[in-house]
Amino acid sequence: MALPTVETFDVWQYFIDGTSERVRKGASAEEAVEAAKHYSDNVAARVLGITKAVRIIDSEDYVVFEWQHGKGVTFL
Repeated sequence: MALPTVETFDVWQYFIDGTSERVRKGASAEEAVEAAKHYSDNVAARVLGITKAVRIIDSEDYVVFEWQHGKGVTFL
């Protein structure tokens, strides 16, 4: 009997200068959402605009959540 596959997610933040940083790797859905909330709701994102976007990406490389500075949560 095969064990059920547990979905994991990566969380990325994208900066105004065009660079990006993976801030979570292999996170559970709950951990990914908590991280995305943190990185999209901090001073660098909301006030300074240094963080331009935050994305949650699933194990098949699909974007399942995106927040953009000045727009909020968007869908691709």
